[in-house]
Amino acid sequence: MSIRVRFAPSPTGHLHLGGARTALFNYLLAKKRGGTFIVRIEDTDQTRNVEKADLGFLENLRWLGLHWDEGPDIGGDYGPYHCMDRLNIYQPYVDRLISEGKAYPCYCTEEELETERQESMRQNRIYKYSGKCRDLNAEQRRTLGQEGRKKTVRFRVPEGRLIQFSDDVRGDMKFGSDDIGDFIMVKSDGIPTYHFAVVVDDHLMKITHVIRGEEHLSNTPRQILIYDAFGWEIPQFAHLALILKPSGKKLSKRDESILQFMDQYRSLGYLPEAMNNFLVLLGWSPEGEQELFTLEEMAASFSLDRLHKSGAIFDQAKLDWMNNYYMRQADPERLIDLAVTMFQQQGLIDDRVDVRWIAELISLCGERISHVGELVSMAEPLLRAETVYSEDAMRLLEEDQVQMIANSFLEKVKEDHEWNAIRITDLMKNIHKETGLKGRSLYVAIRAVVFGETQGPDLIHSLLLLGRETVIYRLDHSKMNGIHSKVNNF
Repeated sequence: MSIRVRFAPSPTGHLHLGGARTALFNYLLAKKRGGTFIVRIEDTDQTRNVEKADLGFLENLRWLGLHWDEGPDIGGDYGPYHCMDRLNIYQPYVDRLISEGKAYPCYCTEEELETERQESMRQNRIYKYSGKCRDLNAEQRRTLGQEGRKKTVRFRVPEGRLIQFSDDVRGDMKFGSDDIGDFIMVKSDGIPTYHFAVVVDDHLMKITHVIRGEEHLSNTPRQILIYDAFGWEIPQFAHLALILKPSGKKLSKRDESILQFMDQYRSLGYLPEAMNNFLVLLGWSPEGEQELFTLEEMAASFSLDRLHKSGAIFDQAKLDWMNNYYMRQADPERLIDLAVTMFQQQGLIDDRVDVRWIAELISLCGERISHVGELVSMAEPLLRAETVYSEDAMRLLEEDQVQMIANSFLEKVKEDHEWNAIRITDLMKNIHKETGLKGRSLYVAIRAVVFGETQGPDLIHSLLLLGRETVIYRLDHSKMNGIHSKVNNF
């Protein structure tokens, strides 16, 4: 059997962690089985659609390297690949179900439906549509239409039906049709609902496997009823476990405690290799102990039978560790390009970029950062025109020995015109001989005066990157104004 899978997002926002994972698993199954990976935009919910959100989805999928075989931008034999471009395709199938008595027009107003919902709440029972329009005759329908009532089309759910299907993650599933009210399959504006459109599209596009999030599990019985009504073959379902917060609670899209959108990770300088590697382990276990995979290795190892039933805990520390690993493996030119873009966006550098300086900064900080964006905060003390002191640095500057160290260091930097790691190290040794201070006391004091921080990357290489003239300016500036007076002005 030729595998055909699809990732079909609604363009209502940005590509989030769960959506990216769903796309990745579909892509991997297609690649593992020599199948076809399709992207389809399910944009029938016109009230929630966000302009150009579909373009954002495609851009982020490209960034992840999940290239599709058919889709809205490249076409294919089963298009169009926007649902709103397929409205004329759906109508004959709507007409067929109505003519066969498997669907019917409903003229209930929102007020009438709300009354039904309130009554269900009063009786403490789950609401389902009463079916009051189920058996209207032609005359009654004509009369309601003449009253100006807008109609929807509802699917007639058969009574007493046991709905069964096998899920590749959850095993055998059973639902009773009596718990499902007749549901709307075409809205009053003539646009099909998700439940109807997804079945028609998946059938016509010959989708063999539907891999999607657990939140769609409750939708599946309705969709199976539509498949059965047409006599169509049902695809194989796999409903992926939820992604959970570290607390074990469901991760909500509105939860800002965790970055959830690919746009955010891209803007911070995470690498797609790390995101894919992290996402694949949120719900899938490889054989053996291997944790780091290329996309090709993931596809070669991937199988549906190793998907998890239980929720996957989001672990930011693990993602950061993975991204640091992939950064250290990456081509330096790639990281330089990312860093330059970020620095320019933050206004820290102009178009005249010293690429060697950026490369040295990355070399200096590479072991300490989890994503390229952290270079911005680490580079700021080097790129500022003036020293900005942290609270810890200000407290340190109040100590008398710091003024002594600053004066000695300034004197020696001015006297020695060479500026390299060996010479700076020699200067430190000479200050130690003069002051008797060494180790952390000496290094932290110089860092506090020059950079305004008490912690940071290697001091010698940081001074080297800052440059001799800037070091002199900062030390001279502190001496001229008086370190203590500068502290007291904060």
